[in-house]
Amino acid sequence: MKNAPVEILREYGPFPGLDQVHGVTFDGQHVWFATGDKLNALDPASGKTVRAIDVAADAGTAFDGRHLFQIAEDRIQKIDPASGRVLATIPAPGGGCDSGLAWAEGALWVGNYQGRKIHQIDPESGAVLRTIECNRMVTGVTWIDGELWHGTWEGDESDLRRIDPRTGEVLERLEMPPGTGVSGLESDGGDQFFCGGGNSGKVRAVRRPRKRS
Repeated sequence: MKNAPVEILREYGPFPGLDQVHGVTFDGQHVWFATGDKLNALDPASGKTVRAIDVAADAGTAFDGRHLFQIAEDRIQKIDPASGRVLATIPAPGGGCDSGLAWAEGALWVGNYQGRKIHQIDPESGAVLRTIECNRMVTGVTWIDGELWHGTWEGDESDLRRIDPRTGEVLERLEMPPGTGVSGLESDGGDQFFCGGGNSGKVRAVRRPRKRS
């Protein structure tokens, strides 16, 4: 397993009136981040928030190319980003202990914080398709280039982990500075991750290691 300190490229926020950052996702243009009762769209170039959707948003966030998905307590909402309307709702597998959320391979991937698990679920029904056991509390979840990464946050310690999606084995760790937590996690599709900063009220861009063959 490879260990390295994380390289923080940029910090966004804190944002006026927003004191918590939960889930994050990226739609190719904006970083969406959840702040309890809103989903906010951040322009990563300017660092400014450009719009907000009034919707319950207290954990993970995902984007499937057309729709946003947002965890709200014990359910997952499917949201039209243009209108802000909730189009459908499915049960969240952790029953309220759900954390990160990602879209990959036609499915949703849901972190279970206290359960130390990641569930792959059917986005239409919420049925659990498989479960990956992790050895730390899971926060944000993201897939990029066939790699599964998740955040952890316990006490003052937080890191990003690349794990084997079949076994849950930790393959690589990027350690956050002490006291710097990771709530949400999303790749930008390239060489960056966006990390929700929990009660810091910040979103951080960090460097993603180059994929090795």
